[in-house]
Amino acid sequence: MNWLIKGARVIDPSQHIDGKMDVLIENGKIAKLGGKLPPSSKKGAGIIEAAGLVVTPGLIDMHTHLREPGFEYKETIQTGSEAACAGGFTAIACMPNTNPVNDTRSVTEFILRKAAETNLVNVYPIAAITMHSEGKSLAEYWDLKEAGAVALSDDGKPVMDSAVMRRALEYAHSLGIPIISHCEDTCLSSGGAMNEGFAATELGLPGIPGIAEDIMVARDLLLTEYTRSSIHIAHVSTAVAVRLIRDAKDRGVKVTAETAPHYFTLTDDDLRTYNVNFKVYPPLRGKEDVEAIKEGLRDGTIDAIASDHAPHALTDKEVEFEYAASGMIGLETSLALALRLVATNVLTLNQLIEKMSTNPAGILNIPGGTLRPGAPADLTILDLQRSWTVDGEGIRSRSKNTPFLGWGLTGKAVMTIKGGVATYDELHN
Repeated sequence: MNWLIKGARVIDPSQHIDGKMDVLIENGKIAKLGGKLPPSSKKGAGIIEAAGLVVTPGLIDMHTHLREPGFEYKETIQTGSEAACAGGFTAIACMPNTNPVNDTRSVTEFILRKAAETNLVNVYPIAAITMHSEGKSLAEYWDLKEAGAVALSDDGKPVMDSAVMRRALEYAHSLGIPIISHCEDTCLSSGGAMNEGFAATELGLPGIPGIAEDIMVARDLLLTEYTRSSIHIAHVSTAVAVRLIRDAKDRGVKVTAETAPHYFTLTDDDLRTYNVNFKVYPPLRGKEDVEAIKEGLRDGTIDAIASDHAPHALTDKEVEFEYAASGMIGLETSLALALRLVATNVLTLNQLIEKMSTNPAGILNIPGGTLRPGAPADLTILDLQRSWTVDGEGIRSRSKNTPFLGWGLTGKAVMTIKGGVATYDELHN
């Protein structure tokens, strides 16, 4: 479809654009930005009246779990894609902890085939660092990259062997494919159910100390510096990890980092009801960690906000707290929760879009994150004033494991356009 989006506030951090203008889309690409543009003369042209709305490059979630193949009872590429476009995302990168693990060309190609059949969002597979994500022998990075993998991660399982991690960094760097590190020392975290602290003591639950994350962040930063390679740190949750990453950046280490909305919205005190939907990994931390995460976002230490969308079925969650699976869904709530950072002056709207679109595209070396003429017409239209309530029946994900059920939120994607095609539309429905 060819579109003329009229009178919106257009924000594009890649071009330092923030102003009222029109956006012309032709043949699935951005044709022109400017004031009072004429409609497209091409067949099938439409007009979107967007006064009072915000147009941004399509949001990109660089940390999603789609569960397929192997765990389709939790999520499928179809249902995950539906949740993504409803959340304003035009692209998602999916982690390899499927069954089988995405450690071979055949699994990567399977994911891409299923995503093409769904054709709602751009799906970018992230392949495993090691075979079966066991942390022992490296996967075939060249083969995986050629098949379509955009990054490498054993997310959910740390690479405990430092020699293996060193070789992974060197091999990946030679191919120009990023390593995404799940930082956890399992010797310190083993058996834990929530953040080690006062709340865990009162609740009688075994704790996971923040140092389990911090030690591995420090190790991976030192390995990256030693090998002169680069690394991306996933789901940062502690104040010390933020400080370590900030210091590494200051001395020139090529590191980027992400956090997730629950790490700047919730604390370990929220687990006092024993609600298993608050159980995530890494665990929710203390108030001082939340403040450090916000400061890391504000000063640029943390480059991206990712959902860490982790769907689980009722059978995984509705058990005793210690045995419940860790993780919450996030694709449909990430934007609204992140907009709270704008409302509280932690970030400007430009900075937020940079962390949810432009920076993820740059870190993963994928198309998107820009509204430059000639770029794919992947964009998100936001209503910053839209008030809505998180409702289980309205969730498009196959799983419903979110602690935000019943929360009133402000700000929502009202239209998502991928390649010029509206994949989600509240404006005309």
